[in-house]
Amino acid sequence: MRLFIGVELNDQVREAAAQIAESLKRELGQRVDARWIPAANLHITLWFIGEIEDHRSEDLLRILNRPFGEPAFDIDVSGLGMFPPSGAPRVIWLGVRSGGDCLARVHSELAARLVPFGFEPERRPYSAHLTIARVKDASRAIGYRAIRETARTTPSAAGRCHVTSITVFRSHLSPKGPSYEALLRIPLQ
Repeated sequence: MRLFIGVELNDQVREAAAQIAESLKRELGQRVDARWIPAANLHITLWFIGEIEDHRSEDLLRILNRPFGEPAFDIDVSGLGMFPPSGAPRVIWLGVRSGGDCLARVHSELAARLVPFGFEPERRPYSAHLTIARVKDASRAIGYRAIRETARTTPSAAGRCHVTSITVFRSHLSPKGPSYEALLRIPLQ
């Protein structure tokens, strides 16, 4: 079973983010070959678990199934960016302009729950963002700087979302792309 932990977004933010992605996709045209994330799959990832055995997933859900210490909070999703910050882009994302500190605290609490059970965090510090595309190839002919400039000048305010819980998702892979199933919603304090 393939699992990850994240934040579900309200319909308004998901739809606005999908419209921003569509606008950027039109602006970039053939310069970028990317897999654009459908609105239904947009979320903010807190921790990627990956493939685990069913019996281990039961333990994971038990470890996580208690409220987080962080109170409910708002996030503001806006501002386009790319990973890595220079060179060939691999991920196009919308930033978290407010609420990122709250997401970082939830991420730290996840680490306190998961690391003792062998779930290793990424080596990079946590950076809250909403992935809207995974880049397969970006044209060098136009230049990576021009691609980043197009993203910088594209309107990118997706709106605010009130976060009251953290979700454990199961990812179902298929030839049409992944679909996500919420297995557990863990309330914030």
